[in-house]
Formats: sequence, structure tokens, C-alpha cells
Amino acid sequence: MIQVDIPAAVRTVFGKGESRRLRMDKKTPAVVYSKGEEALALQFDEAALYKNLLFIHGRNAVVTLDVEGDSAGKRHVLVQEIQKDPVQEEVLHVDFLEIDLDSTRKFNVDLRLTGVAKGVDLGGELNVSKQSLVLQGRPLDIPDEIVVDITALERGGEGISCKDLAIPENVEMLENLEAVCAVVI
Repeated sequence: MIQVDIPAAVRTVFGKGESRRLRMDKKTPAVVYSKGEEALALQFDEAALYKNLLFIHGRNAVVTLDVEGDSAGKRHVLVQEIQKDPVQEEVLHVDFLEIDLDSTRKFNVDLRLTGVAKGVDLGGELNVSKQSLVLQGRPLDIPDEIVVDITALERGGEGISCKDLAIPENVEMLENLEAVCAVVI
């Protein structure tokens, strides 16, 4: 899983008007939600936050927030929601969810097929039935994506099923192991 460090500061101003002033000062407001604790209001440098969010967009990533003015110091979080201005594409607000790196969670992991199947070269058609898989494990043990080489697939063969995929030992696949991911018909 991708890891990103983003510096932040505790936010002391609240409300619509104050949030607008923050944005005019090139700061983006955000909130960190933590299980059983009060939410922590933060502010980020707009450019640094946008660059990091763009880098992790659509991927599983653990974000380490180095919070200035917070007694906890560094917090490990996942991006929960990003609110954007629909016209100007600016990030208006971000919600983060604090996680424990030692507890297991479920993640959707993309399945990336590489190569050209032999059966496709001989006139067959590649039928992909799974674009992603559900894996469970500690956040830092989850792979960013699962890469499968489909070069050996022949027309009319069994295809590649979930049980054929290589996943790390300490990660559990929550899919039907007999489910077919890709086949050439």
C-alpha cells in the first residue's frame, strides 16, 4: 500500500466565513474522525494537499499526518471523502478516518492484467469478469494492485481464477476462490 506524509496544523477557526478566509489564504480545511474520540479540525497548505491527493487518487493509501499543535503528533489515516468545487476543481474540504496500523481492514484492490493472451492472437476474445478483489489484512500489508500475466491463456481454456492469484501471506482474499477473473472465449 502506498504511504504518503502530509504536514498539517490544528485549525482553530470554524464556520462558513472562516473557512472561506482560510481558502483565500491558500489553506484547505479538513477533519480527522477517530473511533470513540472527538473529531480533530485541521488545515493544510492547499498546494501540498492537492499534489498529494492527486498522487493517491483512486488508490489505497495510508496517509501519515504530521500535525503541528496536536498532542498525538503523527496520525495514520485513510482519505474518507474529498469535497471539490464543481466549477474550479479546487479542493474545498477533506475528511480523513484515523486507523490502527495493527488491526485488519477490508480493502478493494485493483486487478491489473498484463500481456496479450495466446488465445486472443488466435482469434479469441478476452473476457474479464473481475476488475478488483476484496482483501483483508493490516493496511501496510495490502498490495497497491495485483498484477497477473495473461500471456499463457488459450482459447477455450480454464482461464485465471482467484485461487491462481498471488497475494501476500498475511493477507486474506474475501472472494470465492473458484471465481474466474479472466478467460479467453
